[in-house]
Amino acid sequence: MDQQQIDFGFVLPHWFYWGWLATMPIAMILWSLALEKRKASKAEAAKPAEATDPDGRPSVESNIVIRAFDWLSEYSGQFVAFWTVNAVFFYAFEVIARYIFNKPTIWVHESSFLLFGMQYLLAGAYAYLYGSHVAVDIIYNKFPKRGQYGLDIFTSVFSFVFFLTLIGTSYRFMMDSIAMRERTLETWQIQYYPVKAMMFIGGITITLATISRLYKDIKRFNQLGRSAS
Repeated sequence: MDQQQIDFGFVLPHWFYWGWLATMPIAMILWSLALEKRKASKAEAAKPAEATDPDGRPSVESNIVIRAFDWLSEYSGQFVAFWTVNAVFFYAFEVIARYIFNKPTIWVHESSFLLFGMQYLLAGAYAYLYGSHVAVDIIYNKFPKRGQYGLDIFTSVFSFVFFLTLIGTSYRFMMDSIAMRERTLETWQIQYYPVKAMMFIGGITITLATISRLYKDIKRFNQLGRSAS
């Protein structure tokens, strides 16, 4: 008996996958900004609370460069967050195609796997901006506030060593992948060099977020020093 040939049905084109991931989050961000603006215009003016940064620390005066770094961290995180919506629809399509029409896909699992990998690589700066990275603070919490900022300034040196190494290494990975026009080994065989490019871009964005955090910690450290004197 001849083995029944599996019909994979619709296969998502590579160009559409990359084009959609590049443009869909921008449209969603603009839409959410419009909704926020409309909501703010209807809200009543409230008494302003004490100004704090996204990570909950006291806000400090910053310059245009630091604000640009924070803006990049904020919207790079929002950008990749909207990618998650795609995975929900991708897997819903896979379930319907496989179990209702008996046409399993060859692209849904790989597309979502790559999507989550890139999301992880690019979300570091956003997490750093909001202080969401895991930290062992058993000893850290025993320091006074100024001591905590001083410790953050000291440990940021080690962060820069790691992130700069990440940038240099991922740049070589990216360029080698582009040179060989690397593709995945699965049946879909989508381009792999954009994924390695995300590693390089993620290294840059989290480094800029670290510079912003260091700048603010130095300002807070100095302000507490002046207030104590």
